[in-house]
Amino acid sequence: MSEPKTPTPTPAGDTYKGWVFKWTNYIKGYQRRWFVLSNGLLSYYRTQAEMGHTCRGTINLATATITVDDACNFVISNGGAQTYHLKASCEVERQRWITALELAKAKAVRLQAESDDSGDDFSPSSLPVAPGQGGGSQSSEVQSALRTLGSKVEDLSTCNDLISKHGSALQRSLSELDSLRLTGEANDKIRQVTERATLFRITSNAMINACRDFLALAQAHSKRWQKALQAERDQRVRLEETLEQLAKQHNHLERAFRGAAQANATPDSKSVTGKGEASDEDDDNEFFDAMEEAPEFITVPAEPHFHKRSSSNVSGFNSEMCSDDQSLNEEPLAMSQESPSQELLPLKKRRTHIPDKPNYSLNLWSIMKNCIGKELSKIPMPVNFNEPISMLQRLSEDLEYHELLDKAAKCHSSLEQMCYVAAFSVSSYSTTVHRTGKPFNPLLGETFELDRRRESGYRSLCEQVSHHPPAAAHHVISDRGWTLRQEITVASKFRGKYLSIMPLGTIHAVFEKSNNHYTWKKVTTTVHNIIVGKLWIDQSGEIDVVNHTTGDRCHLKFAPYSYFSRDVARKVTGVVMDRDGKAHYVLSGTWDEKLEFSRVMQSSRGGGGENGAEGKHKTVYQTLKAREVWRKNPLPDGAESTYFFTSLALTLNEPEEGVAPTDSRLRPDQRLMEDGRWDEANAEKQRLEEKQRSVRREREREAASQRSASQSEEGGSHESYQALWFERCDDPVSGEALHIYKGGYWEAKEQGSWDGCPLIF
Repeated sequence: MSEPKTPTPTPAGDTYKGWVFKWTNYIKGYQRRWFVLSNGLLSYYRTQAEMGHTCRGTINLATATITVDDACNFVISNGGAQTYHLKASCEVERQRWITALELAKAKAVRLQAESDDSGDDFSPSSLPVAPGQGGGSQSSEVQSALRTLGSKVEDLSTCNDLISKHGSALQRSLSELDSLRLTGEANDKIRQVTERATLFRITSNAMINACRDFLALAQAHSKRWQKALQAERDQRVRLEETLEQLAKQHNHLERAFRGAAQANATPDSKSVTGKGEASDEDDDNEFFDAMEEAPEFITVPAEPHFHKRSSSNVSGFNSEMCSDDQSLNEEPLAMSQESPSQELLPLKKRRTHIPDKPNYSLNLWSIMKNCIGKELSKIPMPVNFNEPISMLQRLSEDLEYHELLDKAAKCHSSLEQMCYVAAFSVSSYSTTVHRTGKPFNPLLGETFELDRRRESGYRSLCEQVSHHPPAAAHHVISDRGWTLRQEITVASKFRGKYLSIMPLGTIHAVFEKSNNHYTWKKVTTTVHNIIVGKLWIDQSGEIDVVNHTTGDRCHLKFAPYSYFSRDVARKVTGVVMDRDGKAHYVLSGTWDEKLEFSRVMQSSRGGGGENGAEGKHKTVYQTLKAREVWRKNPLPDGAESTYFFTSLALTLNEPEEGVAPTDSRLRPDQRLMEDGRWDEANAEKQRLEEKQRSVRREREREAASQRSASQSEEGGSHESYQALWFERCDDPVSGEALHIYKGGYWEAKEQGSWDGCPLIF
């Protein structure tokens, strides 16, 4: 049987990676594994997707031996504990791996030796040599300088020998002088000592002058060497980028030619060739590769004439983006100039830590076995499954990267604005990658305010407007020209092995300056390994961000995790299109790390048919260089012991004065859990839930009596519950019935008047 073709291993700095066949056992024989060589360690995985969470084995090359069996086989062993029998697809590939392994081993051994030594001896051969960019004259000049430096070093060595010799003679003379009595020979000895001291002084002066000449010469040439080395590094980087682009273009042209040739020969085999092409791509192209179950796209660098032809547009785009960033940095200063009274007030210092999570054991199966198939919001859960914040506070965490909307508000182009809005919709999931705890279900009428007007220019208010089904209304207004509102109803099902959370509802973002109105929905969140194993979270689905003012649209796809996928984990891709369907930007990245966008210069469709071949074709976009639009903020120190909270999440439950009596910060069971008193928190949680049930039964009885008293009246319907700060109406854009903020909360806070708030705690 012919072995499947593996992509050529690709170096990335000190990292070397690629597919290699590894001997497993006598039944399965050699199996293909993904090997990564980095920092003197050789690790392997079953797939590339496992690199983020599961390593199958690692060997330290500093203590390992590398032997070659035959043309394609080689063995790596560290003395018996670990031995890898590997086989490359060809002799050339095996030689590449052997070279990379030997270099990595030599470097690891050298670093280990350097850590034990205090330093290295100086030798002229270790001096850097300037690159030969100026031809033979510059090379000869460098060689001459090196010869001069070498002669100076020899002079220093000679002077050192002379100093040692004369110093010993002087020491002997001084010893003899001390042993002599004051006789007639004293004058001769004194004269001898004086001569030797003079000779020693002359030699020392010569050494000092030689050192001074050496130092002056080294200082004169050091700057030139640094410039020459930097020029060589820059040239090397440019050459690597050029080679990478050429390789991608060659790969793209080869696949396009192959697809066209096979299309002419056997039109019915297009879907088969599309699958075979994926295995021939390198890692960079593989990131943008298309999965077979849905239409996707490939991006390649644009041809040089695109850069020349659109240089004015690109420069204008870059200058515009730079001006946006500068204005954002200056904006808080401008705000303080408009309102001098705020400038005198110091910003409130927010907390940066909460009590560590206690380690309590719990029998999961005894609780979960009776919950399969039930609605999660109707299951009595202990606080052991929770994190000490409510769903309202978790909803407010969407504002972690509010600066993306600040930048979007300053964009002059709606298509560029769409990139920032799409990045904001993706950024809200970055906090969920380690957050396996369940937020507290808010009580009916519970609120949460997040007033960051002085720090970040926005105010946020959430209210629980329905309990069955649970629904929360959220309204944010920013002084920087945007408004965000949403009503989210969470539907969740426990399936035994995993938990599916389906947020229902539409998110609206409106920008004052351009009057652009954007809407989008959330994707499905899945919590795996509920019963056995380590909990982990995945996001999957598709998002359509729509600008209802201009008709622009961004289609985002969250790829679900697959054990057999060769793609990067948690991948997100998207295309920004105008109302005519023309692509202008391509988005790519991961929802837990970063997102980049590239301007599309040209697009083409290949390898697919018409309507009947939907899902089999790939759209190829030629783009400019990708730019980062969003990157996740690092977690605070010790986040693993504080529920993996971000810096913003740590401040959400911090006590504040002047909030409404229904605010989540005042919820007693949540506060007890944060303080580590979980038994008391469970008892308080049951008391609050029972109180809410009794209030609901009383409200239903009153509504039933009112309906019976008004049966003769037309349209005599009575709402069982009405929200305090939001009112229910039909949204003119989406057509959905939702709750919209009606005002009054911030005015009530300024007056300290909370008479209308119910006593829910």
